[in-house]
Amino acid sequence: MHLAAFLNAGPMGTSGWRHPDADPGFLTANYYRHVAKLLEAACFDLAFIPDALSVPRSLGNSFAPAVQWGSGTPRLDPLVILGVMAGVTEHLGLAATLSTGYHEPFHLARALATFDHVTGGRAGWNIVTSFQDAEAQNFGQPTLPPREARYARAEEVVSAAAQLWDSWDDETLQQNKQTGEFGLASKVRSVDFRGDFVTTQGPLNVPRMPQGYPLLIQAGASPSGRDFAARWADVIFCSHESLASATAFYQEMKQRVTDHGRDPQQVRILPAATVVVGDSDTDAQQKHRAFAERVHPLAGLSRLAYHVNVDLTRYDLDGPLPELGEVGVQGHYDEVREFAQREKLSIRDIGRWYGARTEGNMIGSVSSVVDTMEQWLEQGAADGFMIQATHLPGAFEEFARYVVPELQRRGLHKSHYQGTTAREHFGLERPSRDAWQQRALRR
Repeated sequence: MHLAAFLNAGPMGTSGWRHPDADPGFLTANYYRHVAKLLEAACFDLAFIPDALSVPRSLGNSFAPAVQWGSGTPRLDPLVILGVMAGVTEHLGLAATLSTGYHEPFHLARALATFDHVTGGRAGWNIVTSFQDAEAQNFGQPTLPPREARYARAEEVVSAAAQLWDSWDDETLQQNKQTGEFGLASKVRSVDFRGDFVTTQGPLNVPRMPQGYPLLIQAGASPSGRDFAARWADVIFCSHESLASATAFYQEMKQRVTDHGRDPQQVRILPAATVVVGDSDTDAQQKHRAFAERVHPLAGLSRLAYHVNVDLTRYDLDGPLPELGEVGVQGHYDEVREFAQREKLSIRDIGRWYGARTEGNMIGSVSSVVDTMEQWLEQGAADGFMIQATHLPGAFEEFARYVVPELQRRGLHKSHYQGTTAREHFGLERPSRDAWQQRALRR
């Protein structure tokens, strides 16, 4: 079982900061150092930081709800935070969310190659196209481009970045002090990428990284996002309200990967799992209810509006959630719609639920939680899980203290690291030079 940890570089969730055990020090380095050491001691494969490039304005066209309720803001720079975490760990993979919409390929390639070198091959890139109009408005655009245009740009950005990573051969550096030859110029090449959205000359000014490419992560749930993930992703992060939907998604994505000429065993699928563990199932449910009672409905709606990029105040809050058309994060919207239709929730009710929602139905005793995780693996719904914390550091502390030992006892989770790079943790091969061609050219 592969375990990744989902944590914000900022307050957790909508009301995670209100939890009695939540540490308010998310603006300090020690906050992240503590979490990093905790995750490595529990043999997590990866720490994963989401990101967005704005203070959300999705509810009522105002940033006030996001600030008031702490939904989607603040967000610190993920690579800086991961650098802090790298300094106190030796094995833990470290993945940053970086947008293809508002970064150029050279900048992305250079930053990630540098990070991979200085961490000994532990860099991961969560590839996003951005999902809020507020992000577009911070970069000179009135609204977010349509999804197809965003993914067309993403295709070019990732292709160009991969070619920049490959502009240096593995054997380029010589550093021969006798002859004075630093590197073999014949093993470095120009890139000269020319696309509809981006251009870059290259070569990169950083040698080829230990992993070849960083661990590539993608979470698109729309048809465009799924196709992009099938071509590029090493790890696919997803969100499901039920085992049935998770299993269907798993089977579809493995088939899409195969259709693109890739080995499905070289792609890992990690559904989100918000684990709340107690002495018994009843105790865990009580713990979660106590947390959920701290969530104001408007805080939950602010978070949902941020994720779907739709102002929900345009609708009757006591009526059902309407069909919204194109949304920001398709996976979250699909999950909400599935749950709301089944439970017959109004938009206001959805706000109460969404602000404290858990994913994967993993609230219970240690044995109940591990039974569920094992069931998802056995029924072909997951290769592991993206563990989401209700609050930090307490939720991860409880998971490490109680759940991890039971996973290890059942032989479902490792007790020590066998490799050194993020790719090795996931059992993935190091891409050969020009491996990008097998992905980008099979569109």
